[in-house]
Amino acid sequence: MAELLTRDGTWTFDGDLIRIVPGRERGVHQIRQALGEIAVPLTAVAGIAFEPGKKGGRLRLRLRDGADPFAQMAGGQLNDGADPYRLGVESDRTGVAEYFVDEVRNSLLLAQVPDGPADAYLMPGPRVPLTAGAGDGTVSFDGERVRLEWNWMTEEVKKSSGPQQFTVADVDGVEWLPCIGLENGYLRFRLKGASAPLAPKHDPHCLTWGIRREGGTTVLIAAAVAARLPHPYAPDEPEAPAAAPAADHDALLRRLRELGELHRDGILTDEEFTAAKRKLIDG
Repeated sequence: MAELLTRDGTWTFDGDLIRIVPGRERGVHQIRQALGEIAVPLTAVAGIAFEPGKKGGRLRLRLRDGADPFAQMAGGQLNDGADPYRLGVESDRTGVAEYFVDEVRNSLLLAQVPDGPADAYLMPGPRVPLTAGAGDGTVSFDGERVRLEWNWMTEEVKKSSGPQQFTVADVDGVEWLPCIGLENGYLRFRLKGASAPLAPKHDPHCLTWGIRREGGTTVLIAAAVAARLPHPYAPDEPEAPAAAPAADHDALLRRLRELGELHRDGILTDEEFTAAKRKLIDG
């Protein structure tokens, strides 16, 4: 077993599973603390690397696209401190970090894990229930229902719609975006059958936060909901062949009875009857 302990957290690898436990130091980001321990199966891993720095370095784990609902929703847009798949390494632990990388890479080669997208989530996503506040309101999710409540910072057009509640079955998709430049961050739920979405600050199914505010732990709720929706890379199910109209089915049965009568009366030989029946069924 390979194990790497740092102030930032602990990573262990047993050949099949990487366990990630966030550190308990005050500086550990709230997203990592709320996410807690993560179990990453080897089949979800696309790569791993150690990046040396002046005071140690950083370990980075890269997952296969579509393997983890949390990574899928974050979209690589979390800063290093909030990303659970990045680990700060002190200078006296760099040798252990490099050994850890070698062990995971060797196992990936032996197991021949593909680095392409996964067509199903290989990890369950954040545990529920969850609640997060950011910007103009609060969002909560219990595994079945999403609830949005507004505060004094909410735009009047959104506040007038009142608190919103809907089930996972009502949701067609989830969008999460952090603050980028001068653009606000937001968590949006796209509902089935809804008209084109409004701007985030006016959309009653969207929580927003300003450029100087983080989105709290809203990305965890986005991931928990996404984990319960159809997978974005799931293979299309083959269409079932169209059923024959009732009238065609009745005509086929009638024609088979006619052939049977001709065969019983001696008009058709056994070979002729078999050939005619096969042609009728295949035709």
